[in-house]
Amino acid sequence: MSTQTAAARVTCEDLVVFLNACFCCTGQREFYSDGHAQTVSIEFLHDYIRGNYRRLYARTLAAGVNHFNRARIVTELLAGSRHLGPEERREEGRLIAAALRSLPAPRAYRALLAVRARGVNNRRVRAIVRDYLSSRPDLKFDAIKYRDKLRDLILHTHLALPGELGGFLFKGWRERRYATPLLETFRRAHYSEEALYELPFTVAEGLAARKKIDRAVFLRKIAPRLTALERLRLQATAAREGVAELAIDLGRAGLTRLAIYILSLPLGERRERAAELRAALDAAARRCLRDAPLALGRVAAVLDCSYSTAGSPDRPRRPLAIALAVDALLRAASAEYLSFWTPSAEDPLQLVPRGQTDLAGPLLDALETRPDLVVVVSDGFDNDPTGGAGEVCRVFKARLDPEGRTTIVHVNPVFDAPELGPRRLGAAVPTLGLRDAEDLPTALAFARFAAGDLSLAELEDYLARRVAVFLARADLAPEEATA
Repeated sequence: MSTQTAAARVTCEDLVVFLNACFCCTGQREFYSDGHAQTVSIEFLHDYIRGNYRRLYARTLAAGVNHFNRARIVTELLAGSRHLGPEERREEGRLIAAALRSLPAPRAYRALLAVRARGVNNRRVRAIVRDYLSSRPDLKFDAIKYRDKLRDLILHTHLALPGELGGFLFKGWRERRYATPLLETFRRAHYSEEALYELPFTVAEGLAARKKIDRAVFLRKIAPRLTALERLRLQATAAREGVAELAIDLGRAGLTRLAIYILSLPLGERRERAAELRAALDAAARRCLRDAPLALGRVAAVLDCSYSTAGSPDRPRRPLAIALAVDALLRAASAEYLSFWTPSAEDPLQLVPRGQTDLAGPLLDALETRPDLVVVVSDGFDNDPTGGAGEVCRVFKARLDPEGRTTIVHVNPVFDAPELGPRRLGAAVPTLGLRDAEDLPTALAFARFAAGDLSLAELEDYLARRVAVFLARADLAPEEATA
């Protein structure tokens, strides 16, 4: 093997490890590792890839990495760009601008303020911040909800704000009345309880707590202002406070969030509402496939509901929720579909994390049906027996399916800090990181790279295509964010 070929292989392997980590790592505590270990591992990967493969590092913004890592990449790229050429600087600027628009506002603001914390304030950063703020759908709302973050960002970049926003942020908002309705409502809400209920929930909630308004009373009165996502998130609180006004439309909930909500319900309620919840889960899977089409043939899934899928206090029941959501998604996307839970479960809606992880038994049952694709959803801690699933895959591929008629992939929603990525079942099975079930089409498209079968040139071509799609969706004008 030539030196050039070996270098290309190392580069490809490095990028695959990094992308897989960025699909699932959130820097939060998991069942088997704490948040600090997660942070140390992912920071090392970011530093290593940015330092050695900067152009490809920037292009991973378009590869479907999760919000946590997308924000980190934005910060790292903006923190140092002195040696970039004009063309590379231009592409990076467009990718950063598109990534910021794709992030939830709190994450985008934190990413930009992290650049401020590093003492970087150049023309490029100011141009990126200016274009991001001009793209915000309602900067007046941001001035209220993210007041401190927006003020710190403006102080750092010295940008001008339109209308009354500058005075609102810097000149003492209590001292004057405002012609802008939202700003005036916010001012009045500090003195009038009626005005408080005219504000968006995320703004009104903090004021209500400060005024010591009864939680049940507040939720009942603010209910008409709640978004569908806020209603879903507040269901447990509403039930505890006896607030019946927070009925939710399950037909609008995202697939992963719906699965998390279902698993948060008591078993008795899940049994009573089984038909409704199952229909909502299937409908959410179909909506997901409209946004990201996935057409599969004969599919079998091995789904982990062992005790470790209970997750952590930071991410309660999330690994199990991912398995439940992937189950619904594969059922909707497959011509023929069979699921095998471990431990076995007759009704997925009644799942409770329990027992050890025996993937080998269900995997043998799945392979016996000779499907086109087997998807294993597990955190990779296969301990009954240890390493059983990996050995099953090795023997099956070597002895029973040397032609590769059946594809086996391992989908892992958990980042394992010591391994710098999702824990693998074995060398014979590609492992894909996954934070949300909605990202399964992206993960499966990446499976061929995780298997190590494709070259660096093919990976670069894949990233280039993702960049083109990412920028087209962001609908950026050529002159934006290229300073």
